Amino acid sequence: MEITLPMKNFTEELGINGHLTIIKKFTDGQEEVVFDDHNIIVSGMGVGLTYMFTGSGSNSVLDYQIDRFQIGVSGPPTGGETSAIYQLSGALNSVADYGAGSNLFIAETSQMTNGTLTGNAITALIPANKITKIADASVRYTLVVDEEACNNLTSNTGSDEANINEVGLLMKNPTGAAADRPILVAYRTFSNIRKTNDFSLIFRWTLNF
Repeated sequence: MEITLPMKNFTEELGINGHLTIIKKFTDGQEEVVFDDHNIIVSGMGVGLTYMFTGSGSNSVLDYQIDRFQIGVSGPPTGGETSAIYQLSGALNSVADYGAGSNLFIAETSQMTNGTLTGNAITALIPANKITKIADASVRYTLVVDEEACNNLTSNTGSDEANINEVGLLMKNPTGAAADRPILVAYRTFSNIRKTNDFSLIFRWTLNF
């Protein structure tokens, strides 16, 4: 059963909202907050919850976990940041982009977008110890893009510098497919960050349900 993405503002209609803080942590231990603002809860969250509560999706609660993220270099999307977004504008599309020498664990899967599947999508998994319940209905996801990750990125042609400026959280596999089919549930763009090995990026992302 395929479920079409509903065009709803989940912050207003379901009371789901989130906040993202991005921190540069330099090799000498100093930290700099470079972004601190709300995020966008996108319609994929509604799709995942619909699969869960109607019994039409996976039978495993693990498949509804928000357990991975994507980094992108082409934000903001055409039309601006709205709940209708279903994929990053320019998600990194190779393991090499994320950094072969980094501590990130990378998965290559199909991805649900607007009720259909894309080709291969590259995501970075969030370790279980980086997912923390901080209140009865609030969960914090700490995404660590270490010093060896996402450095000196270039455009698809390889001729121009590419800066990190968008990030998304994804739900693991709400359809219960044999192979994971993650879906985007939260999104945010921010000012360009030229990532180098001089610092790591820490994304502290809190979702309130």
